[in-house]
Order: sequence, then C-alpha cells, then structure tokens
Amino acid sequence: MSSPAALPEPTPTSPATTTPGGWWAVCLCANWCGTCRDYRPLFDELARAHPGVRFEWVDIEDEAEIAGDLDVETFPTLLIADGRRALFLGPLLPQAPVLARLLTSLQAGAAGAAGAGGEAQQVFERVRAARGA
Repeated sequence: MSSPAALPEPTPTSPATTTPGGWWAVCLCANWCGTCRDYRPLFDELARAHPGVRFEWVDIEDEAEIAGDLDVETFPTLLIADGRRALFLGPLLPQAPVLARLLTSLQAGAAGAAGAGGEAQQVFERVRAARGA
C-alpha cells in the first residue's frame, strides 16, 4: 500500500473548509476484512491531513442499520459527501493517495456535481444521524 506521505496538502481556501455542513469521507468496511484492517491507519492519517473533512469508519456488520439495504460487495467502499449530498459511493483502491485525489476532485467540482443517487444519499443520512451531525 502507498504511504500517506505522498498526499497533497489541503489549502486554507479549499471547499473542505467552506462548504456548509462540511465534507465527509465514510469508509464502509468489515472487521473480518484484512484489506480494511490494513487500510485503517492510512484512512486515519488522511483524517489528520484533511482537518476540514469529517472521516468516519463504519463497520457494516457492527452497525448494519447504517448500511441498510446497501449490498457492499467490495471492501473498502467509500462514501463521499459535501455535507448535504452524497457525491460518490463505491469501492476504492485501499491507497491513501487515491482517496486524497478523489476528495480533491470532488471538492473542486462540487457545485456542478450530480449526486451519487438515492441509495447513497440514504446511507449518508443514516451516517449523519448515527454520528450526531
């Protein structure tokens, strides 16, 4: 796996700090998944590198109510939201730079971006409710 040292630095004027509701990066994982366990330290390092983004780790077996009817077949599966809308839901290579680039790309185009769909939005709303936001 790649080292988080290669991550781009967020800028003080990035949308991560200006979007109402703040950005979210949610990893949908399972404790039994070795790939997820290996990815966790990188995900946590990304959280420290991007303080304007709220990072949440959701074990879909321990918190099955959050996933709802979503059928997660590939781990890790990431959900990215701008605070109001889910913009991405899908499997992602378990490499910190891949998630960092996805965040940067979505933040740059958030104003005109289409949402990720109804199922993604429902999962995001359940995550927000479960995490007290």
